[in-house]
Amino acid sequence: MSPEEQVKKIRFGSVDFVSEEELLKKLVKSFTQKKPLKIKAGFDPSRPDLHLGHAVLLNKLKQFQDLGHQVIFLIGDFTARIGDPSGSDKTRPVLSSAQVKENAKTYSRQVFKILDRDKTTVCFNSQWMDKMLAGELISVASKYTIARMLERDDFSNRFKTNKSICVHEFLYPLVQGYDSVVLKADVELGGTDQLFNLLVGRELQKRSGQEPQCVLTVPVLEGTDGVQKMSKSYDNYIAIEDSPREIFGKTMKLSDPLMIRYYKLLTDKTNEEIRKLKEDLKSGKAHPMAVKKELACFFVERFYSASQAEKEKEHFENIFSRQGMPSDIQEHIFSPKEEGVWICHLIREVGFSSSTSEARRLVQGLAVEINGKKVRDDNLKMDLKKGDEFILKAGKRRFAKIKVM
Repeated sequence: MSPEEQVKKIRFGSVDFVSEEELLKKLVKSFTQKKPLKIKAGFDPSRPDLHLGHAVLLNKLKQFQDLGHQVIFLIGDFTARIGDPSGSDKTRPVLSSAQVKENAKTYSRQVFKILDRDKTTVCFNSQWMDKMLAGELISVASKYTIARMLERDDFSNRFKTNKSICVHEFLYPLVQGYDSVVLKADVELGGTDQLFNLLVGRELQKRSGQEPQCVLTVPVLEGTDGVQKMSKSYDNYIAIEDSPREIFGKTMKLSDPLMIRYYKLLTDKTNEEIRKLKEDLKSGKAHPMAVKKELACFFVERFYSASQAEKEKEHFENIFSRQGMPSDIQEHIFSPKEEGVWICHLIREVGFSSSTSEARRLVQGLAVEINGKKVRDDNLKMDLKKGDEFILKAGKRRFAKIKVM
C-alpha cells in the first residue's frame, strides 16, 4: 500500500493527528528504505483486565501492524506506580510494585487476543527507569517547565482551586515522554485524554536530538452505562477475558445509541455502513435486538471463536428472546453461606416473595423456573458453586439473573 493510502487508512477513526504531513514523510522514508516504523503505545497495569476501552487503541495498533509496521506494546509498570493524573481532580493512590507486577502479567497475555505476536515487541518502562540515576532524572526534568505542565486542564484546575498537586505527578508525563526517547518511537498512540502526555514525548525527543514522533489519538470509549469512560473502577466494562457468556450478555444490555457508538469504534464497519445501519434502525428495516446480537457475536468471535459466538447467541435466544424476557433484567450477586441452597430461601433473597412460605406456594403452583425449566420440588436444595450463573423466573414477569460469588 502506498504511503498516501496508508495515511488515509490511519486517519479513519483518529481524533488528533500531529501531524499528517510528518507522518506521510515518515511513511515515504519507510516505504523507500523498506524499514517499518516503530509504533508505540503505553498501557499502565493499574488494573488486571484489558477491556473494550483498551481495544479501541489496540485496534489502531493492529491496523499499523497490518500495514507492515512494528508495534511496541509498552507496559508502564514504572509509571503505574506514579498514577496517571490525566483527567483526575485529586492525587491518585500509589500502587505497590507487587500489585503492578501481578497486573502486568495479565496484560502481556491478553494483548495477543488482538495484536499479532510476531509483529509486537513487549517491553516494560521499569527496564530503564529503575536503573536511572538521580542526576539523569534531573536532566530529563530540566527539559520541561512547570509553566508548560500547568497548561494541562487537570493541573490548571487543581492549581486554581488550591487542590494539591504532588511533585511526583509532574513526573508522569515526563517519564511517558522519556519512554519515547529511549524507544526512538516514530509514532505514539493514545486516547484523547493522553494528548498532553504524547506531546511531551515529541518535545523531549526534539530536545534529545531525535526526530519527533507523530501523535495520534483515538476516542475514549464510554462504558456500558453510557456515561463514564469504560473502567473497572466504574463497573461499566467488558473485559476481553470475560467469559463468552458475560461478553454476550453485557453487550445485549447496551442502549441503542451506545450500540452504534460501539459499532463505530470497535468494528471494521465504514462510515457509510454505519450511516446505513442508523437509517435502517430508524426506518424499522433493522431491529435493534438483531443488530445488537450481531455486535455481541462479533465480540465473542473475536476473542474466542465463531462457534462459541453461535452457541452464546442460541443460549441468549433460548433464555431471553423465546420466553419474552427483557434483556436488562436485574442482576443479583448471591454468596451461599452453606452447602445446598434451599430454592425458597433463594426466591425470598431476590425479593420475589416476602417469606419462605410464600415462596413455597409459588413453587407448588409451578410458577418458578430456572433457565426455562419449571421447579416442581419445593424442598429443592441447589448445589451452587462460585462462578455459576442462571436465570430465575417467578410468575410471568419477574426475572432475575443470579451470579454466584
